[in-house]
Amino acid sequence: MRALVFEGDLKYRTDYPAPAPLNDEALVRVTAAGVCATDLEIIKGYMGFKGVLGHEFVGVVEECGEMGLTGRRVVGEINIPCGTCRFCKYGLGNHCPGRGVLGILNKDGAFAEYLTLPFSNLHVLPDSVTDEEAVFVEPLAAAFEVMEQAELGPSDNVCVLGDGRLGILVAQALSLTKCRLVAAGRHRDKLSILYNRGINARIGIDGLGREFDLVVDCTGSPSGLADALKVVRPRGTVVLKTTVADRGAFDLNQAVIDEITVVGSRCGPFKPAIRALEERVIEVRPLVSKTFPIEDGVEAVRYAAQKGVLKVILKIGG
Repeated sequence: MRALVFEGDLKYRTDYPAPAPLNDEALVRVTAAGVCATDLEIIKGYMGFKGVLGHEFVGVVEECGEMGLTGRRVVGEINIPCGTCRFCKYGLGNHCPGRGVLGILNKDGAFAEYLTLPFSNLHVLPDSVTDEEAVFVEPLAAAFEVMEQAELGPSDNVCVLGDGRLGILVAQALSLTKCRLVAAGRHRDKLSILYNRGINARIGIDGLGREFDLVVDCTGSPSGLADALKVVRPRGTVVLKTTVADRGAFDLNQAVIDEITVVGSRCGPFKPAIRALEERVIEVRPLVSKTFPIEDGVEAVRYAAQKGVLKVILKIGG
């Protein structure tokens, strides 16, 4: 099959072995996939992964045994737990030490004509959600995870740091809680996407006091945590969404002194993400910078790494 494969360097191949589904898996024909910041970090060495990249996708089920999903358009959760270890038994399958993670850990991903995932990972899409929009379900679910980790309401002061792909999604998702929200970034054109949605968006954190109950780091930068600690109130909460290949040294003394709660945040719930796209309460189409055919996948990933680029989509199948 055609695939975009990372094995120390990124190559487009036409002879990559197609996956064979296990008994509990469906074979999915991928129609489109999104290039994520995590993909770019993997190329720099994050996770030590080799194989087919990509975990944000939409596709059509080709084989699914007796599950009745054949021909249905789906998106899929990316973590594949063992189901038997103590983490899985406690409902922590996303943290199973033996898990696979689509396109990230021990599991070929979505930059290919076909992928396999367990039936339980798949979510059928409503017809009203386009393929272009569906590519955003996985990162939008990650945005909704913040609400799973912190209760927010109109009395809470919240700041989202970063105006990249994830920052814009997180800000839109958090705005649904009616909290007092500020989004801070570096690029007026990107922040205008939020401003046009009625969200308070500004350049940088200069002039902001230590007034925020919750700060979400979506900067994609090793310095994001330090910036978050500058604006979170004592005994406030910082949610980290940033993963980088080299985080470098950072000073957590302020977190100790001010008794800051630091929360890691990764994947999230798919159902509210799909519902938000279906109900049009979150807008993702302005985030698409460019679409490439998979044959130009190497160029697409290079383009995605350029400053100012938001979401790059790979078109893989019809």
